[in-house]
Amino acid sequence: MAPDPTQMNTGTEPPGSLITLDGQIQWAGLLFGPGTEYGIADSGLTGWADLPALDSGDVLRPDQHGAWPGAQWSQARTVTAPVWLLPERPEQAAAVARRFRAATAVHSGEQWLAVRLHGETLAVRARVNQRSIPHDRMFVTHGTAKATVQWVCADPRRFSVEERTATTGLPRREAGLDWSGGLKWPLAWGGSSANGVLTAVNAGDAPATPVIEFHGPVRRPSLTRLGDDLRLEYDIALGPQDVLTVDTGTGTVILNGTASRIHTATAQSSPEQLFQLEPGESSLAFRCDPDAVNAEASVSVTWRDANW
Repeated sequence: MAPDPTQMNTGTEPPGSLITLDGQIQWAGLLFGPGTEYGIADSGLTGWADLPALDSGDVLRPDQHGAWPGAQWSQARTVTAPVWLLPERPEQAAAVARRFRAATAVHSGEQWLAVRLHGETLAVRARVNQRSIPHDRMFVTHGTAKATVQWVCADPRRFSVEERTATTGLPRREAGLDWSGGLKWPLAWGGSSANGVLTAVNAGDAPATPVIEFHGPVRRPSLTRLGDDLRLEYDIALGPQDVLTVDTGTGTVILNGTASRIHTATAQSSPEQLFQLEPGESSLAFRCDPDAVNAEASVSVTWRDANW
């Protein structure tokens, strides 16, 4: 018998960790789909792979046909699943229904909704918006019911279940030529050194919002997106044990997990929520105050591939 689901926020748990088969859905510690007591009806999910409705910034032209094109922003995603409650025996009907009700109860916090199709598991942050469980003759006599559950995903992007991380240190100077014994061919130019640039690959088709961690010791750390020179820079000195965490999804800048330091952003720094990873490769350069370069300093960038 399946364990009772939890209604705790599952933000710290890997999404889709219980899924083993194609067609399965994981929500609040409960599995739906093949091999479970909660089958998905033939009509299947709706809204999962649809493009959400868009808000447009277009402005009508006063003296011509059409409009001036503006920015487009996606609205929330709505996902609906018809779920069969399928107890093996009628005496198990109450327990099967109780677990389903517990997993789909009112809960203000978002949790991971994960779906596996054709070997690919994607996940969204969601919360239940509607639920119906008909108590018709079939349910009364056999304990079987065709229920419906609907989720609303404030962020409509569907993310990979695996997190990706890229790390680099500050650039170091080349050793250069050794002139002590004269120059002899082939010339020894010295060993290679770090250039302070990392490459982040977003394998999805939507912009991803990374979490950036600056590790000290470093003064005035910055990270620049080389494709367009968009920069995050903070006028702060970090000690050897300090970590400055920038969450570009929420727009927060936190020192050592407790204290906000968003006020340390310099005039050259862009709004955090604009610093996204577009689909494909992004080259990011880690820099600091040139008079305070330390080989122990580093930056790490963590993200999930994002899909519409």
